[in-house]
Amino acid sequence: MIDILRKRRSIRKYTNKRVESEKVELLKEAVLRAPSSKNINPWEFVFVDDKEIIEKLKSCKPHGVTPLTTAPLAVVICADECKNDVWVEDCSIASILLQLTAQTLGLGSCWIQIRKRMFSEEISSEQYIQNVLNIPEKFKVLSIVTIGYAETERSGKSFDELQFEKIRINGF
Repeated sequence: MIDILRKRRSIRKYTNKRVESEKVELLKEAVLRAPSSKNINPWEFVFVDDKEIIEKLKSCKPHGVTPLTTAPLAVVICADECKNDVWVEDCSIASILLQLTAQTLGLGSCWIQIRKRMFSEEISSEQYIQNVLNIPEKFKVLSIVTIGYAETERSGKSFDELQFEKIRINGF
């Protein structure tokens, strides 16, 4: 696991190579194995590999969507907020497990924040995505994780870049 974490970096540009169906199936399994509070599993996952739909998703907010420009796969992470009051945490865990699994499969990934972001002054990014994907209103959208083959390899952060000053022992 530490080797996976040492190598993982956010990837914002992908090649045009499609993610193989076998790998997509493993990614699906990974998110469904994510732990959730009280095993309620409030999350839902929309796997999008249609380029036209991904292009529409790219318009969900004015900034921070560059990875959608070239991503062959986008996974929208959402949840029924009525099922669990910690759906944000549950979806966050599923999102990172998706990213780490992608890393083990030789794929790159990038988290795109949706929750609390705006498409326009009147419409949230969440509402925009709900419209594009026909997601019922009760499902809240946390993020989009883009996945694909990295256009260029990125090295993980060096040990010297880690912020050990953020670690406290036995209290703040």
